Amino acid sequence: MWIQVRTMDGKETHRVDSLSKLTKVDELRLKISELFNVEPELQRLFYRGKQMEDGHTIFDYNVGLNDIVQLLVRQKMTSVDVVKSKDKEAELSDSDSGCGSTQSESDKNSTHGEAEVQAAGTSAQAVTPELVDLGFGFYKINEMVDARDLNMGAWFEAQITNVTKAPKMPKDEAAEAQSAEDEILYHVKYEDYPENGVIPLLAKDVRPRARTVYQWHQLEPGMIVMVNYNPDDPKERGYWYDAEIQRRRETRTVREIYAKIILGDAGDALNDCRIRFLTEIYKIEEHGSPGDAPAGSESPLKRSNGPECKTCKDDPDKNCRLCNCQICGIKQDPDKQLLCDECDMAYHIYCLDPPLTSIPEDEDWYCPGCRTNTSEVVLAGEKLKESKKKSKMASASSSSQRDWGKGMACVGRTKQCTIVPSNHHGPIPGIPVGSLWKFRVQVSEAGVHRPHVAGIHGRSNDGAYSLVLAGGYEDDVDDGNEFTYTGSGGRDLSGNKRTAEQSCDQTLTHMNRALALNCNVPVNDKNGAESKSWKQGKPVRVVRSCKGRKHSKYSPEEGNRYDGIYKIVKYWPEKGKSGFLVWRYLLKRDDEEPAPWTRDGKDRIKKHGLIMQYPAGYQKEKENKETEEAAAAAATPSKAKRKRKSQGSDSKTSPAKNSKKVKLEMYKLSQEQKTLIKNDKQNKKLWDEAMESLSLGPKFLNKVEEVFGCICCQEVVFQPITTECQHNVCRECLQRSFKAEVYTCPACRHDLGKNNAMAINKPLQDILHQFFPGYSSGR
Repeated sequence: MWIQVRTMDGKETHRVDSLSKLTKVDELRLKISELFNVEPELQRLFYRGKQMEDGHTIFDYNVGLNDIVQLLVRQKMTSVDVVKSKDKEAELSDSDSGCGSTQSESDKNSTHGEAEVQAAGTSAQAVTPELVDLGFGFYKINEMVDARDLNMGAWFEAQITNVTKAPKMPKDEAAEAQSAEDEILYHVKYEDYPENGVIPLLAKDVRPRARTVYQWHQLEPGMIVMVNYNPDDPKERGYWYDAEIQRRRETRTVREIYAKIILGDAGDALNDCRIRFLTEIYKIEEHGSPGDAPAGSESPLKRSNGPECKTCKDDPDKNCRLCNCQICGIKQDPDKQLLCDECDMAYHIYCLDPPLTSIPEDEDWYCPGCRTNTSEVVLAGEKLKESKKKSKMASASSSSQRDWGKGMACVGRTKQCTIVPSNHHGPIPGIPVGSLWKFRVQVSEAGVHRPHVAGIHGRSNDGAYSLVLAGGYEDDVDDGNEFTYTGSGGRDLSGNKRTAEQSCDQTLTHMNRALALNCNVPVNDKNGAESKSWKQGKPVRVVRSCKGRKHSKYSPEEGNRYDGIYKIVKYWPEKGKSGFLVWRYLLKRDDEEPAPWTRDGKDRIKKHGLIMQYPAGYQKEKENKETEEAAAAAATPSKAKRKRKSQGSDSKTSPAKNSKKVKLEMYKLSQEQKTLIKNDKQNKKLWDEAMESLSLGPKFLNKVEEVFGCICCQEVVFQPITTECQHNVCRECLQRSFKAEVYTCPACRHDLGKNNAMAINKPLQDILHQFFPGYSSGR
């Protein structure tokens, strides 16, 4: 098998070949050092959040075929680097002390101001802090103002904590006339968001706190006011923005105002936004604007922003598990609530199981759902603990040195067949009889037989869909067009054993019952049954494996081959050669396509160009391995001589080099299919593109699947809507888009109109059902 190794920055990726499940991590480091030129001691390897440690195998970390392992390169510190870093620290400390001795007058003023603030905070006992005037700037320390958030462009109520002068930059004569106010920084603390800390802002981002509410008759188009608006959800309360009134509308029952929301100084704006809170439109106060009371001394009512909790709208009488206790949801005893440091959910200490009597003194606390068993945590440098599952496997107690890790049975699917559902009876569109795959996992990916290891795929209440003949039971008899098949069960496979002797009787349950349901006769779990009209039964896809070659001449010499559709004629219980009761099934072939072992079948395989299919990268890895063996053999003359002989014999018998190219048989369309394609005039251009692939045989269906795929769900379009811009989308996908108030084509953003009829393209739906029968099941 092979994996990919990628650096943390993603700039470099290499594939590491010739690995097995039992490859040690330290062996993997050696291979990585050759590819990345990084010493093993400087490598930190991570897979799914776990640091890989030496002494363990990649199987211990569940690394699969073609998975990605991340590489973090440690920096190698030399003695020279250490000396330089110490010198730099000394320079920084000297520069800091130098800056302190040459402190500017403005910094002294600010320091003096901070001292005054601290003194006022420690000595004053009043609720309203005392205002401190530093002698410059429009605002005083502790004064309440409106401060703009530089990211959102919205205004929030804030308190000035300090006023300083910005460092002066070199200016030319033209810039000397700039207002001195621009050089002053106001350090503010947002009232509702103290966790943001103190933010320094320029004068243009700070203004007096809004205190005057406009009446309806005072509002006119063109006025700049401050309104509450939510850009994400205009129907909900949001934050406070500057806005220019564009128009107002008044009827006997309705009053509406539409405005342009100004999002900061960058010039961004939202046009024609309806303002919902008409009784909360504030006048924008100017610097030094006169008032009834001195600036900052009055305390207007606090403005309300959008609710913190969108579920309960901050209703104090409504229970909510999102913003309060996750267990009871009751809004009480906030001083007895614990916040989980992982999920940020609150819990009453008396609602926990077991309940707590007091708040824990630990700095970090995790709720029961987020808490991790410390015995399962693997820290950097520690040994990986063996899981309960792996400790029960046969490999944990076996003394065998055989490396089973190079098999492909458990590598996992890299893709999945979606052209038909998993419970599809009958052939898979685009998979002709005689198709060959090297490994069972590829058969699963093609959808012909979905389980990786099990011999029968089915459901006990629906029937069997496919089975594999691999010669696993001594009672199986294979005559090609018909064969007897032994059901599953009756073997003790505990300890992760792949096979074992028959040790008990089989029962007509699970997969055995699924096979019985395919027979066109009522199920009889005692004596079995035989169908007189067996061709009316449910079809079963049959795959023959090369493992059955020792028992049957009809099995392929290599890999796994799809042999077509079979039907169950009868099933019955009998005592097998092992002496235990087994269920036997007689299956006969019922397929229009010729069997692959017949002359017609072999000709058809050649015409369709059906050759052995390998996983991506498998042949390249094999070639690399052969190259390495050849290089090693070249070092030893005797081995090189034997290698040349074997290579010469291979080249003589290799059919790939000596056989002539056979022209592939074109995919034949029925007269009905041609008529349906011709009737689909809306997609004429797409059909012309697809028809060019008829010469590829069964791969023509792959081209149809590609051309008529929905851009939203990435499947073949179902109930297709052909848009004005000649794109095809599933009706359900387009309806979902319209429900989200997106009325454009998902492929090209062409405007489809809000009242689009969404008429289904019937000819296209009919022809797709012809090519992919059953693909609409479950859609």
